[in-house]
Amino acid sequence: MSELDMDFLLGAEDDEGRGRRSRGSGRRGSRRRRRRRNRGGFIAPLLAVIILVGVLGGGGYFGYQWISGALVPADFTGQGQGEVIIEIKDGQIASDVALELERQGVVASARAFTNALDSAGKSNKLQPGQYTMRKRMSAAHAVAMLEGNNRLVESVTLKEGLRLSDTLTKLAEETGKPLKEFQTAAKNTRQLDLPGYARNRLEGYAFPSTYEVQPKTTPADILSSMVERFHETAEKVELEDGAKKLGYTAGEMVIIASIIQAEAGRQEDMPKIARVIYNRLNRQPAMKLEMDSTVMYALGKYGTAATHEELKTPSKYNTYMWPGLPPGPIANPGEHALEAALNPARGPWLYFVATDPNSNVTKFATTEAERQALLAEYRKNGG
Repeated sequence: MSELDMDFLLGAEDDEGRGRRSRGSGRRGSRRRRRRRNRGGFIAPLLAVIILVGVLGGGGYFGYQWISGALVPADFTGQGQGEVIIEIKDGQIASDVALELERQGVVASARAFTNALDSAGKSNKLQPGQYTMRKRMSAAHAVAMLEGNNRLVESVTLKEGLRLSDTLTKLAEETGKPLKEFQTAAKNTRQLDLPGYARNRLEGYAFPSTYEVQPKTTPADILSSMVERFHETAEKVELEDGAKKLGYTAGEMVIIASIIQAEAGRQEDMPKIARVIYNRLNRQPAMKLEMDSTVMYALGKYGTAATHEELKTPSKYNTYMWPGLPPGPIANPGEHALEAALNPARGPWLYFVATDPNSNVTKFATTEAERQALLAEYRKNGG
């Protein structure tokens, strides 16, 4: 039993036996009562001090300072020093960011940062991304450095019609990340969320567009973003429904779009090139596609005019040798090529020739005689 509890009991006895005790005992009881009152008067301010110390020493989200007679959140002064990269992730709210800034020593307290955000009217305006910050910054400076134009990001633009091998090389050059890492990520197709009709091959589905790449973005992240963009575009153009109406699978439609993309010099020619492909595929008796672009893909070369020797390759991509479509896409088609595959122009054409290599003009023919005339024009223009 504590001394305080003992005094309490003794005090109770004093009250009960006050009449039986001597005057001396009464004086001792009086001293004890004064001692109890003194102790009671000391406990309240002591508890207040303990609570205050706990608040001041606890740090974290509840870190405060006593300034000018008031409790305010702990805050650094100045623009800070050193460097640290802070990442704001999708779905994070201001308090999440504030706690991360405090954890990494950017701001003195999370509360100071959220207060500064509120004062600046930016509580709901933090953009996901990575930012270069400094250690021990004032909350106001930290808010200023989280502006969207201060994000660590670089843009990589991938044009339509690039083969996957060229796409990976371009990504490595633009981001400074090792080509081998992109090649490894491209082979690990299970993590890329490819559609089932892609048959676990990324070629044709690394959608060409402009992508933002941040320092911590991995090659797998980048390729996943490209596949995600393909999904969005496929849904936009209604790829699966459109393919079904034409009597093809979505995967076959991507193959057709990739050939259109590789063969077309101009966007306006794409629907006509699509019609030539369908007319050859549906012709009776069967007619081979005979597309030079597929042969060049098989050989790992570039060009739209294969030589007689190159046409001898036994590859399944040699559409001069094998009927029907090649086994997979030969490039990554863009939205216009996909739309052309889904919406071919009306016409009887069976041939097309890029008659002027300098202007990318393509002309179309229905008969072999017309085709020969176009080839003569092509040779006349230096082709």
